[in-house]
Amino acid sequence: MKAKSRQKTRTNSKGRKKSRAADEDGISLYKRIKLEVTRTLSSGDISPNDPLPTEKQLAAHYNVSIGTVRRAMDDLVAEHIVVRQQGRGTFLAALSPERMLNRFWPMFRQDGVRVIPIVQTLSFEEGRADAETAEALGLRKGDPIYRIVNLLLMGGNPVILDEINLSKKLYFGLREEHLVARETTMYGFYQSHFGINVFRVLDRLHAASANQWRAERLGVPLNSPLLSVIRIAYAFGNRPVEFRKSFLSTDAYEYRNAIGGEIRVD
Repeated sequence: MKAKSRQKTRTNSKGRKKSRAADEDGISLYKRIKLEVTRTLSSGDISPNDPLPTEKQLAAHYNVSIGTVRRAMDDLVAEHIVVRQQGRGTFLAALSPERMLNRFWPMFRQDGVRVIPIVQTLSFEEGRADAETAEALGLRKGDPIYRIVNLLLMGGNPVILDEINLSKKLYFGLREEHLVARETTMYGFYQSHFGINVFRVLDRLHAASANQWRAERLGVPLNSPLLSVIRIAYAFGNRPVEFRKSFLSTDAYEYRNAIGGEIRVD
């Protein structure tokens, strides 16, 4: 960890110093420690293979109690940002295909089965951000971006068309051959190649119809109804790192968001 947290103290009526529960801005101490740890994790200097400092080391580094550190780390574990491994330590959570499917993949077959897609990259090009993309990614209109179009096939059929926009500055040096040859998900690729860790997404759903271009690639009639999912993916610090438009053919698949968890009936 690179930066020391400035723990403030106050003196009570008997002259003893004690730790303040919160800073002047009202942020509790454990949340401030959580933020400091999160900033370090988001620096890209720590990989999922590197164990984090122990809770005792963090407590000494930030000059706080182990209980305060443990509460901060418990939050990060609950948010799936770090994982504890028995006998090994605590690690930055890797975005494996399985984890991505469990957390960021809301597409299901209509019988409830989650299917792993096969991805084909249809195009990869450099361009300039239009007003919508610039707003979503926190850029200026005309800033350089990468545009990627992926076709996702499930059960042997084209089901989803993804139009992905990335800041060229944030993903500087991205090459199509590296993207196509990846052995992980897009979010896993962002993590392993650029140290960018997606930890939350915002999806907005709209009704859409298949224009000629989308109809040809999804193999559906012109003007067929599609589900449009507009997504902004965020890294630590609520930094937008991806703007994506997905078009889903819902003949056999659906978008499913189980708030509070799935209910299983055996």
